[in-house]
Amino acid sequence: MVLSKDFLWGGATAANQCEGAWDRDGKGISVSDICTGGKFGQSKRITPVLEPDTFYPSREAIQHYDRFREDIALFAEMGFKCYRFSIAWARIFPNGDEAQPNEAGLRHYEEVIDECLKYGIEPLITISHYEVPFGLTKKCNAWVSRDMIDYFLNYCRAIFTRYKGKVKYWLTFNEINSASAPMGALLNQGILNDLEHPTEFMNQPDIPQQRYQGLHHMFVASALAVQMAHEIDPNYRVGNMMIYSASYPLTCDPDDVLACQHYNRLYNYYCTDVQARGAYPAFAARMLEEMGVKLDVQPGDAEILKNGTVDFITFSYYMSSCQTAKDIKGGEGNILGGVPNPNLPSSDWGWQIDPKGLRYALNDLYDRYGLPLMVVENGLGAKDVIGADGSINDDYRIDYLRQHIEQMKEAVKDGVDLMGYTPWGCIDLVSASTGEYAKRYGFIYVRRYDDGTGDFARLKKKSFYWYQKVIKTNGEDLA
Repeated sequence: MVLSKDFLWGGATAANQCEGAWDRDGKGISVSDICTGGKFGQSKRITPVLEPDTFYPSREAIQHYDRFREDIALFAEMGFKCYRFSIAWARIFPNGDEAQPNEAGLRHYEEVIDECLKYGIEPLITISHYEVPFGLTKKCNAWVSRDMIDYFLNYCRAIFTRYKGKVKYWLTFNEINSASAPMGALLNQGILNDLEHPTEFMNQPDIPQQRYQGLHHMFVASALAVQMAHEIDPNYRVGNMMIYSASYPLTCDPDDVLACQHYNRLYNYYCTDVQARGAYPAFAARMLEEMGVKLDVQPGDAEILKNGTVDFITFSYYMSSCQTAKDIKGGEGNILGGVPNPNLPSSDWGWQIDPKGLRYALNDLYDRYGLPLMVVENGLGAKDVIGADGSINDDYRIDYLRQHIEQMKEAVKDGVDLMGYTPWGCIDLVSASTGEYAKRYGFIYVRRYDDGTGDFARLKKKSFYWYQKVIKTNGEDLA
């Protein structure tokens, strides 16, 4: 058997994409709550003032807040060993700067955790997953301000203390390296420079100084959170979470090879070097200087980073790209840049499908950091259709996941220490990049549509039964 007997099979969601109940039980507004729905890169907007008669998908999402027991029971039926979910920061601290947490929010997640434990499912909790409290955006433009470190630690202290003895695995920031791209300033860091006018989601004016200063504050906050977690409960294990964007030189032209090296440093190594090695990499100084960024690093920060390295590394993997020094138009859907690989097919949304890139990613990260790894997002967004007989035959998803699991197993044979696998959107939810229901990832179909129709009923897809078999055989039967 290739995978360890305690391998953590499961699935992943995010609060802002599945919970709904955006203004109930004391919850405050998060940045995700002011994002409208829309087609990728076009009509999805940020509206600092909530607009009437406008579709905000996070307001209702898939009603997981009210239906989590039903959903977790379905996860248990598949055989989940692990459920990765996030806590909505604004449920615990509605504006982000309160002294005391919201008891209703703490109680809700305790119920979710207890429901997981009832079925023997290990909770894997993301502390901040693309939903900074909007109150902190308005107060200090979120992670631009160093004050955010204390607000974040206050939040961490509340949840680390409340869930002691029930949770083992935590992740500090979802896809922290998304802030290496302009879109990350809003989604990940809550930075919004115009609080008066709607802004196109992918076209917010970019200020690299703010993004990278924000990342520094996040690095310090993450390192202090790791130390705090270990002090509160020595059994806590805290990981980072990054996007791994596999990238290859488009040609063997040395300039393309250098362009690819720069891309990997910018997106795959910059953040993870700090969180896993405890210091900025040597290439950071020139990279930041060339972007016109000068970090404000306070006395003691270097020591904090050194003493707060993560216990394990997690990442999302969806696609790969190619890099070139030539001026060639990029591929649709590749949100981190690059050009299409002529050797690979693409999904309905233009994301190139590259299973072997996952093996490459696992080996690359393990060779560089030597820490246990976990793939906490991977999956295929597709337009699923309910057949006349009520069945949902998503063989394309099964094929995608099968190929990626096969390559995951090859990486383990290569010597990689792999803890688990939680495919993204184990149940259909709202897409973060497009605000659509139509872009479906789940093993479970949610009968809700972009025109506002649908009753939120849960339906099992063909992949539900396939993944059930995969888990039961610990990845041995992938047919």
